[in-house]
Amino acid sequence: MNYQKYQRAYFPVPIQNRTWPDKEILKAPVWCSVDLRDGNQALFSPMTLEEKVEFFQFLVKLGFKEIEIGFPAASETEYQFTRYMIENNLIPDDVTIQVLTQSREHIIEKTIEALEGAKNAIIHLYNSTSELQRRVVFQKNKQEIIALAVDGAKRIKEMAHKLTGNIRYEYSPESFTCTEMEFAAEICNAVIDVFEPTPDKKLIINLPSTIEVSTVNVFADQIEYMCTHLKKRDCLSVSVHAHNDRGTGIAATELALLAGADRVEGTLFGNGERTGNADIVVIALNMFSTGIDPNLALNDITKIINAYKKFNKLPIHPRHPYAGELAYTAFSGSHQDAIKKSMDYYGKNQSKYWQNPYLPIDPSDLNRVYEPIQINSQSGKGGVGYIMENKFGYSVPKQMLQDFSSIIKILTDQKHTVMKPEEIMEAFQKEYINLHDKVSLIDYSFHVEGERANMKAKLSVNGVVNEIEKSGNGPLDAMTNVLREATNKKMEIVSYNEHALEGSSTSKAVSYIALSNATGDIFWGAGVHENINTSSILALFSAMNKML
Repeated sequence: MNYQKYQRAYFPVPIQNRTWPDKEILKAPVWCSVDLRDGNQALFSPMTLEEKVEFFQFLVKLGFKEIEIGFPAASETEYQFTRYMIENNLIPDDVTIQVLTQSREHIIEKTIEALEGAKNAIIHLYNSTSELQRRVVFQKNKQEIIALAVDGAKRIKEMAHKLTGNIRYEYSPESFTCTEMEFAAEICNAVIDVFEPTPDKKLIINLPSTIEVSTVNVFADQIEYMCTHLKKRDCLSVSVHAHNDRGTGIAATELALLAGADRVEGTLFGNGERTGNADIVVIALNMFSTGIDPNLALNDITKIINAYKKFNKLPIHPRHPYAGELAYTAFSGSHQDAIKKSMDYYGKNQSKYWQNPYLPIDPSDLNRVYEPIQINSQSGKGGVGYIMENKFGYSVPKQMLQDFSSIIKILTDQKHTVMKPEEIMEAFQKEYINLHDKVSLIDYSFHVEGERANMKAKLSVNGVVNEIEKSGNGPLDAMTNVLREATNKKMEIVSYNEHALEGSSTSKAVSYIALSNATGDIFWGAGVHENINTSSILALFSAMNKML
């Protein structure tokens, strides 16, 4: 690969004694959804007015208090949507709409016109500042670029006086990450001088990684540099708008918060130009998973997924963090075992804090479940046991699970894909439950005298019917003696377990029995019946059939 074709696209950050590596995220930032603007402009088929209205209302339900709704001067659809929202009083009093404008007079005029009657609005001014854009696209020097920003800010401030609502301002040096930091600070400070923010009416300085060109630590350095070189820092809300060209938009945003950012612009599931924006869902749930209130209602992730698919007509990756179809699924046997044990421990001990070695968040907090475990050839007894217990109500003994898992491994190897829970249950039934191909129980009765049980059984062995009477220290021991005589086999019960089938539609019991033969080999069987004595005897016959 011709790596020599590329060179570093960002300028060194003149920062010393950086402080962000020693900091922690302790609270959620101010969130601003740009789904209706940045996200919408990146769709194959941009949303209709009706879809934008419905999506806006959904974003409000999630808890967003700032929502960038469009670029009113960019198209008639964008303009009409802004007017429709204002004229039909569809914007809650505690929600601020945000609109984008370039630093061009006729665009600013159209933007101001679109906001007439808005109760709360942010006018978002931007112009590109990077060395490459200055030299190649705009062919302007630094002072001309500063003049462009300052003139736009002055025009906005002048025209906004006719608006009656609470109007705030935002400035973005577009392509910030590719701009010399000294110049980025210089142009932002020039705009700050125009808008004259106060602690009560802060100016938003939005620092976008319009394109990601560096590792996330460099972006954090850039944000910290700006936070320490901007005028009137207490009168500013420093915002970040990270794109995802290097696949690090989430990490860049989190480090930017360490470096001093107060506000985050992004989209649900990271939709946006090229490789998308920072994914607000993941950033917020990362905070939630460490005990921080994300200030967003993300407790029904499936509803959010459905809304995203409906309005954006885009899929969710099956391994998307928190939301993916496979996000709460384990294939590896060791993972399945650890998850099951941890979930059992968490449930039994009523722990105050969620702790799981492979699930950083409790799926139930997002209205999801850890089910079904996907069973393939890499899976172990933990996953198989989880399905048997949680899906079908069978608490299969550990040693029996080991035996059954080896059978499942063979089946999945043959199938070359995952087995559905129903297929696993079918295999368990076929392999262990109420087996009667070699020896079958036709009828039985017993009565107890003192500590002894006398058993009378009618059974078929290889098609030959016999009636045998034996005694033992209980019904099961007596039936074992019956089978010894009927089959002429040496055997001992080495394991016995039973429990009610709670998940069953009828009141049934299941019994599990392991028999050892003369050479010490172990054979497992299971019996299911409404009567507990019968279920144990059927389990014995099943194990006997396995032995035969």
